[in-house]
This record gives sequence, structure tokens and C-alpha cells, in this order.
Amino acid sequence: MIGFYTQAQQPASKKKDSNPFKQLTNSEWANVLSPSQYHILRERGTERAFTGKYWDNHDKGTYYCAGCKQELFKSETKYESGCGWPSFFKPADERAIQKRVDTSYKMVRDEILCSQCGGHLGHVFDDGPEPTGLRYCINSEALIFVKAK
Repeated sequence: MIGFYTQAQQPASKKKDSNPFKQLTNSEWANVLSPSQYHILRERGTERAFTGKYWDNHDKGTYYCAGCKQELFKSETKYESGCGWPSFFKPADERAIQKRVDTSYKMVRDEILCSQCGGHLGHVFDDGPEPTGLRYCINSEALIFVKAK
């Protein structure tokens, strides 16, 4: 994790394994996220295809969770899927992502959540490239990109 905290997000304690983000209320989340980030991360929303700031990003760097700043994806795993959202074939660390079944809109999909703050990131599909065969389809608003130096 990197130091992106705003004043409102500063952890109350520096104790290792302490995670203040899981205890934030909806109103606290609304104070630290933009309205569009809140809608996606906390209300399981989505952005329209081909409108997010990172769907066509080709810079080298790292993608972090916009909610808690946990490292999620490396640019080396991003690829052009044609779906209109940033697509990755694997997370930076498998432990950074949690999956749960999403049955909204009369579909059955695997929803992807940040394992640290529980924020909705997007979905994962099994139509991606090798070596994993997976396509992590992620909302730009759920991410913060830090360009490599």
C-alpha cells in the first residue's frame, strides 16, 4: 500500500494489520470518495463503456484501489479487450481481489471486490488471454493509476 491518504483517511492507529477502512460508514465513505467513486465502489455501480479515464491508458505503472489504495494491478497485465473498460489478465497479488457471485440484471457473473475495503471493482470473465485466460474488467473510477518513474 502506498501513502495516498487524505486527512480524513488517516488511519487512527499505525498498528500492523489494522484496517480502518472496513469500519467506515456510508457517510464517511461519501466524504472520502467522489460521487462517482462512491457509486461504483460502495453501491456496485458501473461507468459507461469507453468513458473511463483508464480504458485506453497505455502508460507503465501500477493501479491501486481508489477506496483504500491497495495495489491491485500492474500495467504489464493490462491488455486491449475491446470491452470499453480497463482489462487485466491477472491481479498484482491474488490476495488483493475477492470474488463473489453477482446475479444482478438476470445474469450470473463473478463480481470482483477489493479484499481490503470491500469496494466493488468490476467483474472477471473467462475469455481473457493466456497465461490465465481471465479478463478482469474493472471500472476506471475504482482505480488510481500511478505512472512508473
